[in-house]
Amino acid sequence: MFSVVYLTNLGYPRIGENREWKKTLERFWQGKMDQEEFEQEMKSIRLGLIKKQQDSGIELIPVNDFTYYDHVLDFATMFGWIPERYGKIDKEPSLDVYFSLARGSNKTVACEMTKWFNTNYHYIVPEYNHKQKSKLLYNKPLQAFIEVKNELGIKTKPVILGIYTFVQLSKGYQKNETQNVIEELLPVYIKMLQELENEGVEWIQIDEPCLVLEETQVDIHFIKQIYTQICDAVPTLSIMLQTYFDSVEQYIDLITFPVQGIGLDFVHGKEENLNAILNHGFPKEKVLGCGIVNGRNIWRNDLSETINLLDKLQSHINPKDWWIQPSCSLLHVPVSKKVENTLNPILQNALSFADEKIQELVILKAAFQNGVSNVKNEMEFSSQCLNDLHQLSQNNQALKDELSKLSEADFKRSVPFGHRYKKQNEAMNLPILPTTTIGSFPQTKDIKIARQKWRQGKLNDTEYVNLINFKIKEWIELQEKLELDVLVHGEYERTDMVEYFGEKLNGFAFTKNAWVQSYGSRCVKPPIIFSSVEFIKPITVSESKYAQSLTTKPVKGMLTGPLTILNWSFVRENCPREEITTEIALALRKEVAALEEAGISIIQVDEPAIREGLPLKKRNWNHYLNWVTKAFRLATSSVKPETQIHTHMCYSSFGDIMDAIIDLDADVISIEHARSHEEFAMYLAKHPYPYGIGLGVYDIHSPRVPTIEEMEQNILSSLQVCDANRFWINPDCGLKTREESEVLDALSNMVKSAKKVREYFYSII
Repeated sequence: MFSVVYLTNLGYPRIGENREWKKTLERFWQGKMDQEEFEQEMKSIRLGLIKKQQDSGIELIPVNDFTYYDHVLDFATMFGWIPERYGKIDKEPSLDVYFSLARGSNKTVACEMTKWFNTNYHYIVPEYNHKQKSKLLYNKPLQAFIEVKNELGIKTKPVILGIYTFVQLSKGYQKNETQNVIEELLPVYIKMLQELENEGVEWIQIDEPCLVLEETQVDIHFIKQIYTQICDAVPTLSIMLQTYFDSVEQYIDLITFPVQGIGLDFVHGKEENLNAILNHGFPKEKVLGCGIVNGRNIWRNDLSETINLLDKLQSHINPKDWWIQPSCSLLHVPVSKKVENTLNPILQNALSFADEKIQELVILKAAFQNGVSNVKNEMEFSSQCLNDLHQLSQNNQALKDELSKLSEADFKRSVPFGHRYKKQNEAMNLPILPTTTIGSFPQTKDIKIARQKWRQGKLNDTEYVNLINFKIKEWIELQEKLELDVLVHGEYERTDMVEYFGEKLNGFAFTKNAWVQSYGSRCVKPPIIFSSVEFIKPITVSESKYAQSLTTKPVKGMLTGPLTILNWSFVRENCPREEITTEIALALRKEVAALEEAGISIIQVDEPAIREGLPLKKRNWNHYLNWVTKAFRLATSSVKPETQIHTHMCYSSFGDIMDAIIDLDADVISIEHARSHEEFAMYLAKHPYPYGIGLGVYDIHSPRVPTIEEMEQNILSSLQVCDANRFWINPDCGLKTREESEVLDALSNMVKSAKKVREYFYSII
């Protein structure tokens, strides 16, 4: 029996070529369309995405990768994992409940949000409750399958989040209870699959990215037992067990699972997965899913190299069938490069977004199935494009020489924290429990329109700067009226916390429309690092200096940290990420010096991406954290003892990297905390943080404005585990995405709550 080669996809960007999905969501949230119109528009978008993939040549099209907010949240609501604070819900939740789980509401606090493995996508963390029994409230994969079959006449491949990964990514239980939680959920999970089987679904894709973590043989044996029960319950349903983001950890055991196919990542786990197959073979009765086109970066595939990989596999194994597919869902890349006509032609030719990656898969399938002679021209063009890119991105020798002259002293503050923190507070005359914000204020429509006109040449530089300065002055006055202790200039001149800095540095390129989803309707347009990164001239000094001239209170200089600039960009692949991060850190070091020289006494260098960039294998953590912390210290260690260095980090599990966070040697860290439901505070109770810290007292990702009493309670709760002499009071994150009225009300309540707690502490001193 001869193997058949199929072309498949693991998931497609849901946002649309022009962010139609985002715009529809936000119009609905703003009350500009009713639910019927919203659902009809969303249906049109998702069916359009299916049809587009079919027209591109995908034979096994994924369905159920589309969502109204987040695919993990979808499964949590399906299984009845809805927190008790939302009341008793025994059927598919309303859109109001669904969105309040993600965003919060006037009545309820949102669920926690954190990073999806080591990507920049955020998922909503499911909350398990021992008191609530799992149940199938509705079957979204089934609904999606039936819709496409009825509307387009296509039999699709439903994408299902694996039961093991779903539970591992959830909270509300102890680690030693994992097996019990999975076993409790299993009958509900099986019921969902049985309904798909009864509808005539032939193949499903079950995503189990947790299988690339350092799972033990005990873990794998348990998971195999679970999948044995699943496969026995749905005997006519074919399961592709899909892994991605790295190599599988227990390959020998994994290939004995009673599933019909196994998908492996031959991009991020290439060498390990390839060696596992070469050393241990692959079952003849199973389908092999070959993830050979990078689903996480935007560079053209080296077709010759990939064809050699496929040839090597084909010469060693003979699976039942071959699936040619991306390394992971294309959710993490922009949709299409067809409008990117302003880039350097060499760079433009080297790019490959979701649509182009599908075409690469078409070429690779043709080569694998019919021989390379049919795609010789495409292979030669691919090689030429990548060679040209390599020439364009040659490393700068002068920069290399500058980096080689760095000494240990360049990575270390001149005075220990205990001595310098006292000097800083005395110099700035800060009260106990100082209040501040994280950096940005709402990007209003008038600012966005003005920026667009300025970029189009319809507004000159002076007019644009005057408008930015007007907003800075307005919000400095508002902050003083609110009686905040440390102010910010609001970042009105910035489109994005990474793109803005990239525009001012050498080595970056920018697209018109290369948007990707970060969380919910929040989309970002990452810059492209294609060459050596170098400082040109001061980036943020003029705005910070102007803001400081308007007030006697300290104004923070606001920078994005070196690793976050790296991780939130699309990065060239012909230079180690460690080296690129060091280049960025050196550039930021010069910006920090310029801010300090301009009289800015507090400089915040945000590093929300440190945790998300961790390698998935813990054995690789130490090396990573060592160069990451060195890069931060390189950027920040040149300042005087009196200059205070802040940093900010977003939703993540910080406990396992606290040693590295301490090693940053920042004077103050602010951490998103409001959605964690005291979990990080519990960690701090056992492991006190030795530097200044601010635990976010309210959630900025929700339109909800907490009361003074709520924030007061959050502060008091945090002070049970934090030293009041080193505690700061701030929101969870920047306020760019909120409405101005929401921000003013929330900050007013925050300052009032801080004053109440401060008065209490002064009374007992």
